[in-house]
Amino acid sequence: MKNRAAGVMLAALLYGRKHPGGSKKGMVPYVGEKRIFWCEQRSENDNKEHTHNMSKRKLFRELDEVEEQEILAEQDPVQAALDHFFTEGLITEVLHVVKSGKEATVYCCRAHPSTGEELLAAKVYRSRNHRGFKNDSIYQEGRRILDGHVRRAVQNKSRFGREAQFGIWIDYEFAALNALSKVGADIPRPMARSESAILMEYLGDHRGPASALQNVELSHNEVYPLFEQLMRNIELCLANNYIHADLSAYNVLYWQGQVRIIDFPQAIDPRFNPNALDLLTRDIENICHYIARYGLERDGQRIARRLWQRFKNAEL
Repeated sequence: MKNRAAGVMLAALLYGRKHPGGSKKGMVPYVGEKRIFWCEQRSENDNKEHTHNMSKRKLFRELDEVEEQEILAEQDPVQAALDHFFTEGLITEVLHVVKSGKEATVYCCRAHPSTGEELLAAKVYRSRNHRGFKNDSIYQEGRRILDGHVRRAVQNKSRFGREAQFGIWIDYEFAALNALSKVGADIPRPMARSESAILMEYLGDHRGPASALQNVELSHNEVYPLFEQLMRNIELCLANNYIHADLSAYNVLYWQGQVRIIDFPQAIDPRFNPNALDLLTRDIENICHYIARYGLERDGQRIARRLWQRFKNAEL
């Protein structure tokens, strides 16, 4: 049953159909096991032979429980994104929205006791058409898509290609979080993923979430240690072939002396992306700009050049 459900969900994702309310007049959806078809309603004038049988009913075939859930999922994409985590016994309740941003909305969820956590964060991604990155080609350079059909579709920006790219975007963040969590980076620990969401460690408590570093007033004694911690994380990421590529004080969370770097879908592999040094420099300069408001001046370009040279010399 799970495989069948996964197949139906993948079909719905890949073919990008809208819920019935957004369909063309006279067309109604029904779900097959491999794709969503659209079946035209017949009216009395379409075919006189079927006037009696077809005049007042839509041409839905009988839906089993799984298929019905998929139709409902099209109407409620957030529920569809989180359903997997409920089914797997990872969360028991969605409590509230933590943040709604350019690429995703994050929800605070009550964790199932078996996870060993009280709260977890569920990041539900916006579709490619609604994300904030209007031009993400700079991040895509060097990413390898082995399947030739998918690669051509992505390059041609077809509907299938756009939906495939959406899945790749999520896959990449989940892979980055897993890899960096294993080497001890200060990032949210990933728990699981669904077709359009990632479940991860929540930083905060029942009273509220951690704040973005941009909105935090640090004490004088906290500034330098925090800067050093972020530089160590940038170096650790680079040593493991990741550059965040969109790092700033807006996507560093701060909670009771702890920090977590978030939002990795655009992260790049410095071995293959020709923009790697520029993106690394921008990340470091953004952090230097933040700490400058406390009077701590650092040369971001110089730090980036030295770090990059060590990376090229395999000294990290």
